[in-house]
Amino acid sequence: MERMTYKDSGVDIDAGNESVRLIKDAVKSTYREEVLGDLGGFGGLFALKKYDEPILISGTDGVGTKLKIAFRLNKHDTIGQDAVAMCVNDILVQGAEPLFFLDYLAVGKLNPAQVAEIVGGVARACKASGCALIGGETAEMSGFYQGGEYDIAGFAVGVVEKKSLITSARVKVGDVLLGLPSSGLHSNGFSLVRKIVFERKNFKGDEFISELGKTIGEELLTPTRLYPSTCLPLIKNFGEKIHGMVHITGGGVYDNIPRALPENFGAEIDADAWAVPQIFRLIQSWGNVEWREMFRTFNCGVGMVLIVDKNFVDEIGKYLDAAGEKFYRIGRVVEGSGVKVFGGVFND
Repeated sequence: MERMTYKDSGVDIDAGNESVRLIKDAVKSTYREEVLGDLGGFGGLFALKKYDEPILISGTDGVGTKLKIAFRLNKHDTIGQDAVAMCVNDILVQGAEPLFFLDYLAVGKLNPAQVAEIVGGVARACKASGCALIGGETAEMSGFYQGGEYDIAGFAVGVVEKKSLITSARVKVGDVLLGLPSSGLHSNGFSLVRKIVFERKNFKGDEFISELGKTIGEELLTPTRLYPSTCLPLIKNFGEKIHGMVHITGGGVYDNIPRALPENFGAEIDADAWAVPQIFRLIQSWGNVEWREMFRTFNCGVGMVLIVDKNFVDEIGKYLDAAGEKFYRIGRVVEGSGVKVFGGVFND
C-alpha cells in the first residue's frame, strides 16, 4: 500500500515554514520595546509599562467580501491594512492606544509569496498605527477555499488610563460633531458594491473611470484609513474636551453615531458640510440606491467622527489645521434619539 503524507491531503508544512521565513522581517519591524520573545513561540508576549490604572480594550474584525475584489484583481498588498484598520480604529474611539495585533489567515493552499504580500500589508499598517504584530495563525485548509482564495481577520489590544477612558457619559447636548475624511469605501458594504459594479455594470476591474482618475479596481481596493496617528495626539492634547468618538463602519452615520451617545440623545448631521466623494456618488447612481440607504451602508466620505465640547471647537480646529488634518463640522448633539441627516445630496 502506498504511504501517504500530510502533503498528499493538501497541507504543505514546508510551504508554511517558508511563509514564516518570508514574513519574519516584516513582523519584527513592528516590535515595540514592550514585546518579549520572538516570532515562532506559542504565544505573543507583551509587558505593560508606564500606566497607573490601565484598562485594556480589545477589538476583532475581518475584511468581509472586499476580499472578492482582491481575488478578482490578484492584488493582495492592501488587504492587510484593512484588517488592521478595522480593529485599531474601533478600539481608538474609547481612547485606547493600540499595543499589539494578531492576525488569522486561512487559505486553501499555501502560496508563500501571497502570504508574504498579505502579511506585509498587515505589518506596514501595524507600524503606522504604533502597534506590534506579535503573532498570528496561517491555516492551510485544503478543500475549504477555492484556489487563490483566503480569509483574514485580526485582533487588536490597546490600553487607556482609567481616567482618560472615553465614554458616552461625557456627551452633552450642544456638543459639536467634527468629521475626519475617509480614504474611500473602507471595508463595508462590499456585497452591495460588488452587485452593482460587477453584476449591474459588468466591470472587470481594470476599467479606467474618469470621475475617479483611476481604475475601478484601484478605487475599490484603496485600504481603510488608519486614524491612530491623527487621533491619539488629539486625545492627549485635549483630554476631556473630546467627549466621544465614532468609527463609521457598517451602518453608516445612522447606526454608529448613536452608539456613542447617552440614552435620549440624538444627532443632527448637515450633509452640506462636506462633498460626498465621487465613488459614493457613482455607486448611488449606478445602483439607483436611495441616499438614506447609502448613508446607512457606507461612510460616504467621513470615516471618523469626533464629538467635542462646543466651547473648544475653534481650538481643536486650529490644532487639526496645524497638523495638516482636514476636517468638517458636520453636526451637533441634540435631545431626542436617532440621527437626522439633511441637506447636501439629500436635496439633489
